[in-house]
Amino acid sequence: MLRHTYEGQDCNLARALEIVGERWTLLIVRSALLGTERFEGFLDNLEIARNVLANRLARLVDHGLMERVPYQERPLRYAYRLTPVGRDLTRAVVALMQWGDRNLSRDEQPPRRADHLGCDGPVHATLCCSRCGREVRNEEVTVRSVR
Repeated sequence: MLRHTYEGQDCNLARALEIVGERWTLLIVRSALLGTERFEGFLDNLEIARNVLANRLARLVDHGLMERVPYQERPLRYAYRLTPVGRDLTRAVVALMQWGDRNLSRDEQPPRRADHLGCDGPVHATLCCSRCGREVRNEEVTVRSVR
């Protein structure tokens, strides 16, 4: 969570970072993509302080990225599941993970891989031109203001 609201900036990246820009938040999303749903599971996977986890999960629920679903009545306990909005972060998480694999890896083999559930083939985050359909290299991309 950034401390600045970027008032006066017309920038959806800044708006997105207000929600997911704190490191624990994306790690929670990654854990959810790996199948973690319960509070204790997030604690075990992330080694995060309970209060920090509770705060981050509440924020993700408040912003519609996760939903709380009861899984036990006595005592009442909740699972935290990604909503379609939260699942839409899959591309960003995979892209960051693969960037880390290419540029920060300490081992030959990355610790995780994104696979296609349909055929088990590896998934790669790539850029593609919506006009010509061609895959685009990083040096072929420019970001422009359109307003």
